[in-house]
Amino acid sequence: MTWQLCISFLLAYLIGAIPFSILIGKIFYGKDVREYGSGNAGATNTFRVLGVTAGTVVLALDIAKGIAAVFIANIFYNEESCPIIFLYFQMELGLSAAIGHIFPVYLKFNGGKGVATFFGVVLYLFPISASICMVAFFFTYFITKYVSLSSMIASVTFMIAIFIYYVKYHDQFGLILFAVAVPSIIIFTHRKNIIRLLNGTETKMTFTKQTST
Repeated sequence: MTWQLCISFLLAYLIGAIPFSILIGKIFYGKDVREYGSGNAGATNTFRVLGVTAGTVVLALDIAKGIAAVFIANIFYNEESCPIIFLYFQMELGLSAAIGHIFPVYLKFNGGKGVATFFGVVLYLFPISASICMVAFFFTYFITKYVSLSSMIASVTFMIAIFIYYVKYHDQFGLILFAVAVPSIIIFTHRKNIIRLLNGTETKMTFTKQTST
């Protein structure tokens, strides 16, 4: 079983590491999105550099990476044998995919910020919390036009929603760890954005053109 676990985590990581923003940009637009905008290999910068169509495709594919990684659990484990262990396994695979997106081996470990891939994971595992996250994201974005701030607030909202809707027993320590890990990782990947937000130099996003503060 150990080798099966190693293979499953490796597969989840490699799936998460697929740089769809780079692939879409180079194949269909002849551009490397890392050379423009924020220089980040993620969906937000794809929206900024390549437009709504490319950004939407990359966003959908990055979300799909999280879903695909979690689904790997069905290949290696039987959910009916122990549902809570199966859930923990799925969460670990989701974390592996997000880490792959943030530190992709294909891009010398310099990738995106993990928001879309994490969203795919929580959408598959915790649809109620994912829906609440979406509301928090769009509400914050509607007010501020900051994708970075909206993403961080959505991630914290996810943690709160997990505590309210899913954590009901003391033996769910792994679920609590996952709920804390998601916003912790997302806030970490947005540390430079936090500095720019505090300095008033963060870039707003309109999905039509770049607007500077």
